[in-house]
Amino acid sequence: MTAENYSAIIKRESARLGFDYCGISKAGFLEDEAQRFEAWLHGNMQGKMTYMERYMDMRLDPRILVPGAKSVISLMLNYYPEEKQNEEAPKISKYAYGRDYHKVIKGKLKELMAELNEQIGEIHGRAFVDSAPVLERAWAAKSGLGWIGKNAQLIRPQQGSFFFLAELIVDIELEYDAPIKDYCGSCTRCMDACPTQAIVAPNVVDGSKCISYFTIELKEAIPKEMENKFDGWIFGCDTCQDVCPWNRFSHPLKEKGLKTNPELLGMDEKDWEEITEEIFAKSFCGSALQRSGFDGIKKNLSFIRSLPPSGTLPE
Repeated sequence: MTAENYSAIIKRESARLGFDYCGISKAGFLEDEAQRFEAWLHGNMQGKMTYMERYMDMRLDPRILVPGAKSVISLMLNYYPEEKQNEEAPKISKYAYGRDYHKVIKGKLKELMAELNEQIGEIHGRAFVDSAPVLERAWAAKSGLGWIGKNAQLIRPQQGSFFFLAELIVDIELEYDAPIKDYCGSCTRCMDACPTQAIVAPNVVDGSKCISYFTIELKEAIPKEMENKFDGWIFGCDTCQDVCPWNRFSHPLKEKGLKTNPELLGMDEKDWEEITEEIFAKSFCGSALQRSGFDGIKKNLSFIRSLPPSGTLPE
């Protein structure tokens, strides 16, 4: 079979397994991303995320991460929920509404790899879901799945940005897809709406100012200067995506493994304030919320609730 035949099989099987879109690009050094990523690190935009400073060579060239790699298969899985949280409840990022996506997607990638070995022949490679130094948005954009928006999210025309990304890096030559143009135009809604002004330039998010960083990554106390700026978020933040015009095309997910936890939907502000560690562990077992854990969620909740009375200024 030809590279074209192989690519057709990969896209057919990925769709059968529930992935929404699949794009393929040639493995190589990401020259443009290297300059941007270096500037981002030099600006200390990684904050306390020191892991971002490691394995630079692997981040920029998958052939180092996966010896013998020739192709990067990028996959997208919609996570836009059917139902939203109680409007009065502290806000949770939509990607954490259901089961931890790592567990759902890893199973699909394993099955896809097994199917490709069956239909194409012996293939060597590795599967990734936020589990290694892979610049997933860069590879998705390179394979034509979308473009990188001003909020640094991958945006797909007529579909939006509420998608998980995953990759298979493999050792066979395939037919490669081409990048598409940037359709953000002059729109700056995401930049204007960011509660902490973390989008410091088009396509550049200062991670050390992002609400997602403060509520998930930062294990220390949240800086006092961030008071009154979280807009109710206690795990992640979707503001830059919620205001994006392309996300008016978002449609409810189909993947049953990502269905919203009904207990989360029913919780109001009082439920979050009174939740115990035991109930949290039971209600959110296997959820991305475990990344912050009970103590982290309570810390974040305390931070957004320790606001000064209306009309007064913080000390």
